Amino acid sequence: MPEATPHTILVVEDDSIVRMLIVDVLEELEYQVLEAADGEAALVYITNGDTVIDLMMTDQGLPDISGSELAEKARAQRPDLPILFASGYAENIDVPPGMHSIGKPFSIDQLRDKVKGILAHS
Repeated sequence: MPEATPHTILVVEDDSIVRMLIVDVLEELEYQVLEAADGEAALVYITNGDTVIDLMMTDQGLPDISGSELAEKARAQRPDLPILFASGYAENIDVPPGMHSIGKPFSIDQLRDKVKGILAHS
């Protein structure tokens, strides 16, 4: 039986230490990971039609645009892209239908379970 291609997750987080920790965890879980420090860098991946992205995980508070604005622009390009917002204020963000949120700080298990759950239903 051939190995399944690992899912690709785009992580958008302006805090380099937090981004590195999330990327490490996701790579440990055998996901392919793309990294972006802001919305502009994320949009380069999103607008490149050759780049496979199975899930975008974004911080709500980015330096250039909000995570919500980034999600809107991403969905304009890729209408079926699952989006996971990570925020220290998860209960205060308005998560659009078909999108998900996880509160910071989160445990490795919470992140794993959330990502697996989203990808299983996409």
